[in-house]
Amino acid sequence: MAEILLTSVINKSIEIAGNLLIQEGKHLYWLKEDIDWIQREMRHIRSYVDNAKAKEVGGDSTVKNLLKDIQELADEFAMEIEKIKRRVIDIDRIRTTYNIIDTDNNNDDCVLSDRRRLFLHADETEVIGLDDDFNMLQAKLLDQDLHYGVVSIVGMPGLGKTTLAKKLYRLVRDQFECSGLVYVSQQPRAGEILLGIAKEVGLTEKKRKEHLEDNLRSLLKIKRYVIVLDDIWDVEIWDDLKLVLPECDSKVGSRIIITSRNSNVGRYIGGEFSLHALQPLESEKSFELFTKKIFNFDENINWANASPELVNIGRSIVERCGGIPLAIVVIAGMLRARERTEHAWNRVLESMGHKVQDGCAKALAPSYNDLPIASRPCFLYFGLYPEGHEIRAFDLTNMWIAEKLIVVNSGNRREAEDLAEDFLNDLVSRNLIQLAKRTYNGRISSCRIHDLLHSLCVDLAKESNFFHTEHNAFGDPGNVARLRRITFYSDNVMDEFFRSNPKLEKLRVLFCFTKNPSIFSHLAHFDFKLLHTLVVVVPQYLKENVTIPSKFGNMTCLRHLRLEGDIFGKLPNSIVKLTRLEAIDIDGHRFIQLPSGVWESKQLRHLCYKDYGQASNSCFSISSFYPNMYSLPPNNLQTLMWIPDKFFEPRLLHRLINLRKLGILGVSDSTVKILSTFSPVPKALEVLKLASFSDRSEQINLSSYPNIVQLHLNVWGTMALNSGSFPPNLAKLTLVYFMVDSYLLAVLKTLPKLRKLKMVGCKYNEEKMDLSGEANGYSFLQLEVLHIHNPNGLSEVTCTDDVSMPKLKKLLLTGVDSPIILLERLIKLSI
Repeated sequence: MAEILLTSVINKSIEIAGNLLIQEGKHLYWLKEDIDWIQREMRHIRSYVDNAKAKEVGGDSTVKNLLKDIQELADEFAMEIEKIKRRVIDIDRIRTTYNIIDTDNNNDDCVLSDRRRLFLHADETEVIGLDDDFNMLQAKLLDQDLHYGVVSIVGMPGLGKTTLAKKLYRLVRDQFECSGLVYVSQQPRAGEILLGIAKEVGLTEKKRKEHLEDNLRSLLKIKRYVIVLDDIWDVEIWDDLKLVLPECDSKVGSRIIITSRNSNVGRYIGGEFSLHALQPLESEKSFELFTKKIFNFDENINWANASPELVNIGRSIVERCGGIPLAIVVIAGMLRARERTEHAWNRVLESMGHKVQDGCAKALAPSYNDLPIASRPCFLYFGLYPEGHEIRAFDLTNMWIAEKLIVVNSGNRREAEDLAEDFLNDLVSRNLIQLAKRTYNGRISSCRIHDLLHSLCVDLAKESNFFHTEHNAFGDPGNVARLRRITFYSDNVMDEFFRSNPKLEKLRVLFCFTKNPSIFSHLAHFDFKLLHTLVVVVPQYLKENVTIPSKFGNMTCLRHLRLEGDIFGKLPNSIVKLTRLEAIDIDGHRFIQLPSGVWESKQLRHLCYKDYGQASNSCFSISSFYPNMYSLPPNNLQTLMWIPDKFFEPRLLHRLINLRKLGILGVSDSTVKILSTFSPVPKALEVLKLASFSDRSEQINLSSYPNIVQLHLNVWGTMALNSGSFPPNLAKLTLVYFMVDSYLLAVLKTLPKLRKLKMVGCKYNEEKMDLSGEANGYSFLQLEVLHIHNPNGLSEVTCTDDVSMPKLKKLLLTGVDSPIILLERLIKLSI
């Protein structure tokens, strides 16, 4: 009987939950984890019941009692599911009775589409601040060798893609035999788009009514045309349209201009060269656009008639718009309806966030709605960080996985990491997320979200109860008690919240970006049994010491812990017993002591410990806990940054077989020798970082490490290097505080696969750095990026031949006190 009930429970719960997800997918996607858990657990129980039948017959009383408990559980589930089913039916009855239409299918999209079509054919083509973009696009469009004849204007909502395309189109259309300007939309119909093109290019009404596709293709095949396809969302509609649109033959010179929020769409249609990515306006261009919109109704009134204080308020307002033309136009429209006084404008400035967000919502929301259901919580996660915060991709993807927002059927961690990276790349391609930095091999290193889209994240998260911020966390105590995620950006609100909400039993994620270390005293009063992600960031040079509460060790679900800033304290020893802990990330400017026996955490994958206070943390001591070499258990550790040199032992490399990234602090000659002679080399190791605080007499040899692609050498002294010092497949090299001379340069020039070279605080004895090829060959054959930061004694960078560094794309000179002379070829690459 129990197994029958359980089977019914499983099937019915999946059916009802599935219907809920289909009907309310936009708001209830977070239920997936719970539904999957119920499904898995029930199946395990059902399997147990099947296997236990024999024991029950045999008279095992403990098994009988357990089966009785399972029977009662099944009865409870069946009753609760019947209640849920009746509730679902009642909700559907109310919707039908009162004719409540699904919000996803209302008329807003139709109204928005109609407005876009009207705007597309309006006379306005003002592109203030986009002159450089316009000139580049014009040159690309008229280039006779333009691949596929396509120009793709891409970027986040509100940047002026359509305005730019319109102006470009109207400037060049007279140079073509026929032209067309059509709006595609988020829910396109190929037939309607083709009919719109046919009308624009002059196909007769008769030919439009009969055999439209054939007639349109025949006309465009003999005409030199230019067509704008505005607001393309996906590649499927292009696959339909290109069956009718002839390929743009470069000899004929026909052209297609597209606008899209998704860079991948432009890349698919016109190739990489077609892409022109719009960026937010610079501050002066933003203010120029703002000025135009404020005074466009009265040319006799300008800033000369305004007080300096009003001008300053205007600049503050523009700064808050983040360079987004749409936001600038929206706020300027609001200000035109108000008195031109400091008081009136200050009030707008104070409440600006919501005003701009509301004004831009119709343009921003479709980008979110276009996301796959699985990607939406990953996008909303960006709202947990403060505005403008640079977010490490490593942190973000690991948190997604820790929260099970990224799930793979195989359970393979590497597969989950690859999928998370795909999700992040997709968000960047959709221009919802801004790329901040890339790694040497083109992967995303860090990113950020624009303030407008950050506000969208916060609003949507509140609406769906995905997370709450300090500003919207207060309310019904029952709802607060069910909070799953919360983030704080200011201290006074945080203190008040924790004092007034003593029970936060459902909390899973807590972010605190605070100037007040009182967060730790608050945490001491909560058990947070379900918390699995904790991020605390405090400023540097904090004057107060804090005590990290022992209750950290009671967070049995904790998976990801990040502490950053001036924090003094010790993590409790019990934290190593947390069986689910996957990442400990300590970036402290003062001393945070790790617990002893950190190696015992079997699930720990990432241990990042950057301690500026002292390097004597005994937690790294292996001998104290595992005197026998083979007693150190193999584990899942993939990242180990930074282990003090005195605790580094050869058996670490023998036992940490999954280690991908290793950093050693205070490297000694003995460690250099260990690394140079170690065998067999760790196969998984890809990144090695070494920091030394004195001269090194031992010469390092990493030539036997084929998988190391990134090497970071930080030496406060000297270290002899030769060609054998470097791994054969090294792609990125960072040298910090090195003495750079012609011998070292000669060695670096020969590295066969080096793509990025960064020199930080290096001293250049010879003043002139010659990057030319040596007598026996060329130099830097694969180098793409050369970054010189804060050089000491460097006055000239030169390259006297035209064949060296054939792939160099960027030369970055940063932190330079006095001008550095560059050869003409290098000037063009300088950023």
